[in-house]
Amino acid sequence: MMKRYTISVLVMDHPGVLQRVAGLFGRRGFNIESITVGASETSGLSRMTIVTSGDERTVEQVEKQLNKLIDVVKVVDVSSHPMVAGELAYIKVKLEPDTCPEIFGIVDTFHAAVVDTGPNSLIIQFVGELADIEAMIERLQPYGILEVCRTGTTAMVRGDDVTLNHSKLPRSYHHAR
Repeated sequence: MMKRYTISVLVMDHPGVLQRVAGLFGRRGFNIESITVGASETSGLSRMTIVTSGDERTVEQVEKQLNKLIDVVKVVDVSSHPMVAGELAYIKVKLEPDTCPEIFGIVDTFHAAVVDTGPNSLIIQFVGELADIEAMIERLQPYGILEVCRTGTTAMVRGDDVTLNHSKLPRSYHHAR
């Protein structure tokens, strides 16, 4: 059965790491639905959040292959834990005087924000889960969406669990620094 998986990957903050991770997915025939990368709480490490689909065997293969990459410090299937996940979307919508109140009503309903207005358009900023972003885009479609820009999913395990326990960093991380 196909399922969506969200994988957190802590990597060394070196040039080419993103290319090697993405290349691994491509070579193995795994599709990346979403990938985000940014600095982590630890200097010298970046956190990638990758969303992919497949069966349980597929995600196990992905984890094993990622762990073989030299710049990878830790791999966690975040979707196997209770998690918080979301993404940021900017949606540019055509603005006409007679539709303005309706568009602002949608913005309020979704707890989004208008971050820019122009003479004929406005940009809406929305942070939420994938389904909520899709729903908002669908609601705005009749008004004329001019452009959509999305960050992709980022996620974190709920509660006190952390993806990275500093006392349990692999030796390879300490030697590489």
